Amino acid sequence: MSSQRSEPTRRTAALFGVATAAAVVGFDPSARAWATERTARRGAPGGGFEHVPPLDGELVTDDDARDAAAEDFGHIVHRRPAAVLRPGSVDDVVVMVRFCRKHGIPVAPRGQGHMTYGQAQTEGGLVIATSPLNHIGPVRGGTVTVGAGARWSEVAKSTLRHGLTPPVFTDYLELSVGGTLSVGGLGGQTHRHGAQADTVTELHVVTGAGESVRCSPTRHADLFDAVRAGLGQCAVVVGATLRLVKAPRTVRHFQLPYRDLGVCLEDQRRLTKERRFDYVEGLVLPDDSGSFAAPVLEAVAYGPPAGPEPDDAKLLAGLRHESAGASAETLDYYTFLDRLAPSVAEQKEQGLWDDPHPWLNLLLPSASVESLASGILDGLTPEDVGTSGVVLLYPLRRELLRAPLLRMPDDPAPYLLAVLRTAPPDDPATVDRLLAANRSAYETVRDAGGKQYPVGSIPFHRSDWRDHFGTAWPRLAEARRRYDPAGILAPGQGIF
Repeated sequence: MSSQRSEPTRRTAALFGVATAAAVVGFDPSARAWATERTARRGAPGGGFEHVPPLDGELVTDDDARDAAAEDFGHIVHRRPAAVLRPGSVDDVVVMVRFCRKHGIPVAPRGQGHMTYGQAQTEGGLVIATSPLNHIGPVRGGTVTVGAGARWSEVAKSTLRHGLTPPVFTDYLELSVGGTLSVGGLGGQTHRHGAQADTVTELHVVTGAGESVRCSPTRHADLFDAVRAGLGQCAVVVGATLRLVKAPRTVRHFQLPYRDLGVCLEDQRRLTKERRFDYVEGLVLPDDSGSFAAPVLEAVAYGPPAGPEPDDAKLLAGLRHESAGASAETLDYYTFLDRLAPSVAEQKEQGLWDDPHPWLNLLLPSASVESLASGILDGLTPEDVGTSGVVLLYPLRRELLRAPLLRMPDDPAPYLLAVLRTAPPDDPATVDRLLAANRSAYETVRDAGGKQYPVGSIPFHRSDWRDHFGTAWPRLAEARRRYDPAGILAPGQGIF
């Protein structure tokens, strides 16, 4: 873990050069240095350079671009790349991955930079910013093809004009399609449709060998399975075809408080099994004493034309929540999807968005979910979660989670426990303490058959990754050898 910004080492500076506000035009293999227009004019290091092939976008080494790529939403790990590619086309990604493979330069794809522990960073390598690849194609045959850099908010707005919607969303919509497909993409609709990675029908990728490939369940199926929830280890996602379903015009949104965690968990599991609601999640709030012991079940029923007119009595029948404090409201569908936007805007205005986010994201087996969750929650204080942090706890359905690299407990109804912490700025001691707590919680859950959902901040070693992937490890290792033979992709994950 690196809590301070990593300055370019002497070796990195010699290997890649440190230019300011200048586009890269070539690479000098003998000096192992990038050449910019300025250095090329006065003679590149080593007396010559290999031209970077013409690009539709730009390859830059200015300090601002490199500093931005050395950050992520976690604000914990800082690895500074040597250059940043802002592609103008998929061909740019192909060209530069081939170039980097030839010269042994590590490559990290980056969407919206919402990871929390340096997963999309690379020290001294090339960051490919996928955000320019943000096209959204026409809706055809119940699907839409989009660029990897398209944000889910824009995809939803586009498809809703046709009365259609992607079936699964993460709670925060301003994430890139390529980014969430690379980790899985879990949300309140997962119990009905699987992860976002389960709702993609085709992927357009650039492998670590620099090959542009379209893959699907029937074409290059091994690559398709290695990329979905594959953490960027075999290919850069540049586009995806997404399955769509009928969208509701409005939804009925319930928040139901409980006194007992076990009762809440049982009711959640019942609802997901019955498919009574279209969306099921849950929060755990601090009570008056500051203990995280106040569970709230959150559920949403879709209205016409995606479902019948919601009937509160039928929807809530048999649930054991407390009537005091329960709420129900009818919302426009997109307003519901984008419900975090006001909070995010407020956090940005107050400067909290840039605080460290040492998140803990775990997948618990339902057989021991109450004891495992209670063991973690009992040790939490409001200070451990932070002023804008939140604790989520809700069930999934294992049978619908078919992407082989999205590792789950061997349990029909695993639970996602997400302690979405914020930490004080300029307080590395607190961040280190919370990272150690994350690691301890992970080990307890792992020993009980659980997994991590790898978007958070848990110190991990290569041996941990082997254990995490388990029986899927040989498949991932073989795909890595086949599709990224030089091993240049996504080094920030620390898997290989």
